[in-house]
Amino acid sequence: IAETDPKTEQELTLVVQTLLQQIQDKFQTMSGQIIGRIDDMSSCIDDLKKNIADFMTQAGVEELEGENKIPTTQEVKVANNLY
Repeated sequence: IAETDPKTEQELTLVVQTLLQQIQDKFQTMSGQIIGRIDDMSSCIDDLKKNIADFMTQAGVEELEGENKIPTTQEVKVANNLY
């Protein structure tokens, strides 16, 4: 095995370090962009939820959340009858 020239090794090391730094910088930039877009989407979803709730209120429609749920007092009675 031939020995590698120290100058060539240093140049190769410098090239690899530069490339890794460029990759890291690009990754950080892309991560920041992705997080920004996720935050934007979250805000849009929150706005949509609020608008839907407002429209439902204006239309006189109660929220459907918990429609199939048994009220708490009935849950206790059902649970007591099981034992």
